[in-house]
Amino acid sequence: MPSQASGRRSVFDRFATHSSQWVSKDWFFTICVLAVVLWVPTLWVLPSVDTWQLVINTVTAIITFLLVALLQNTQPCADKAMQQKPNALADALWDLMGELGDEHPRTASASSRTG
Repeated sequence: MPSQASGRRSVFDRFATHSSQWVSKDWFFTICVLAVVLWVPTLWVLPSVDTWQLVINTVTAIITFLLVALLQNTQPCADKAMQQKPNALADALWDLMGELGDEHPRTASASSRTG
């Protein structure tokens, strides 16, 4: 999930992050399965099979649409946060190589030939 990669995050970004964490839990899947199990017996309550199918199709389509929108929002933030780690390592290695180049003449002369 996003860290402090983008600095200050909007209310929607924070909401999307918390939502994506919430729906990735195993108990959310259990709730979804329970909803389907509770939906099946409504076949005998609703007036037709078409209405019965329309109910589950509409509910799942709306939930899917909203979750995809939320998860698409969190992905770029997570990518930025993940990219900061290799960038920090590369910067640290660059600084270390610069210090080693200053201390060891052989390393300094080799780096000046390649750069």
